[in-house]
Amino acid sequence: MNARAAGKLAVLLCLLFFGNAQAGPGKTPGEWLDRMSTTMSQMSYQGTFVYIQGNDIETMRITHVAGDDGIHERLVAVSGPAREIVRDSSGVRWVLGDDLSVLEDKAFGRTFFPQLPLDQKEQADFAYRLKFGKDARIAGQEALNIKVLPHDEYRYGYSLWLEKHSGMLLQWELVDSRRQPLAKLMFTDIRLGSAVDTGELKSSSNLKKLKRVESELPTGRFGSLAAPRWQPADLPPGFRLTSHRYLGQDESGEGQFEHLVYSDGLAAVSVYVESVPDDDKFAESMDRHGTMHAYSRSEDGVMITVIGDVPAITVKKIGKAVSLASR
Repeated sequence: MNARAAGKLAVLLCLLFFGNAQAGPGKTPGEWLDRMSTTMSQMSYQGTFVYIQGNDIETMRITHVAGDDGIHERLVAVSGPAREIVRDSSGVRWVLGDDLSVLEDKAFGRTFFPQLPLDQKEQADFAYRLKFGKDARIAGQEALNIKVLPHDEYRYGYSLWLEKHSGMLLQWELVDSRRQPLAKLMFTDIRLGSAVDTGELKSSSNLKKLKRVESELPTGRFGSLAAPRWQPADLPPGFRLTSHRYLGQDESGEGQFEHLVYSDGLAAVSVYVESVPDDDKFAESMDRHGTMHAYSRSEDGVMITVIGDVPAITVKKIGKAVSLASR
């Protein structure tokens, strides 16, 4: 074989190798996010991650096991005040701080490590632009970078680093509409699949003997078929109702509680409407806890509260638009 023929063969082999490497599942940012969502809901994983927001740094240890009987998850604070969170089919229990009280809420079942599932792709495409960034090495794993960029000021964006084979989320960075970083979470070590030590699911605290503090949120009923009694007349672009539960009046005709969730396909905002005495007046307020904002106001005997890991402008716009729906 002469040099020219050998050169052509080498080029052909390179094209075949790299072409096959780029083909198949995960060749677009959207497909990689789909893979990430599947991996984090169906794969077991375990590791230590660091969460950074401003000057605050927290180190957490997570064990997440996906089995035939659902998800079992335990999250423990490695630094700072003693905290422990256990999630399984019974709901979520928080061991809160030094007094070792336990908060329970059977209606609350979300994971505490962000999964960011794009379960409503058309909505997400309307609200965000996806593109690849620079690859990196994280927790000893090769990771590719996907940027999820917001089209407007009503939502945050993300920069995500996914393990190149499984799609496991190894690091994320939250950014505002100007692409300025707001918070960051990164694994420092990680195990996947059969390498997970399920023994770490066992709580270090005897949850049954600890003081219990019940969540004040009524369970209500999920997936209500009835139209919401209270709802926003105007929403930021791309948001729509994805969940609704309603707890009606008691035997005395007093009290009502309504919970609505609006999503743009990635970000979610909760709207709570709760009865309050007519003579109770609450001033309009805006609170912030980290990257989460909460807006509250009272109207016609109810307290309206809007909470979400979104910019302040979003919860305020939704909160001001909430009113009793016409019948």
